[in-house]
Parts: sequence; structure tokens; C-alpha cells
Amino acid sequence: MKNVTLAIDETLLEQARSLAEKRKTTLNAMVRSLLEHEVEQADRIAWAREGMRQLIEEAKAAAAKDTGGEPYVWNRMDAYEERENRILSRLERPDLRGFNEGES
Repeated sequence: MKNVTLAIDETLLEQARSLAEKRKTTLNAMVRSLLEHEVEQADRIAWAREGMRQLIEEAKAAAAKDTGGEPYVWNRMDAYEERENRILSRLERPDLRGFNEGES
């Protein structure tokens, strides 16, 4: 294990030592834990970004396959068409019995 020298404000150092004492650990262990957490988080973010890139590429390939090789161009109306149909279908009601029966 390597040693590292840090420059830390005296007030912060005393607060950190006090916190380490309350947690029944050492300042070294706290610093190591914080650094490990930061590195793991950076790895998770990189993994998530790579996964998103793969999903985007797969979606592009699927869209190109569905459109015969042409890239899909997003259209606002496509996004709202399904929603509009769903709303309109709820508003359509069959004729009630007894009404319009005498008309021919």
C-alpha cells in the first residue's frame, strides 16, 4: 500500500478526526472508503453510458431494418397519434337504447 500526503484545512482535519472517532474508525479508513466510493461511482456511470450507447445503436439498427434502410426521422405527430386515438376512443359512446329507434 502506498502512502499519500494531503494538504487539508486544519478545521476540516479536526472535524474529520472527530467523525472518525465517533464511527470508531481511522481517518485513513474513512479517506480510503470515500475514494473507493468515488471510483466505483465513476465505473458505474461509465458502464451505464456504454449501455445507453449500445441501446441507441440497437434502436437505430432496428429502425433502419423496419424502414428498409432509411433512417427514422422523428415526427411530433407520430408521438401524439396513439395518445389522440386513445383519448378519442374513450369519448365515442354507442347510442343508448330507446333513442333514435323510431327514426328511419
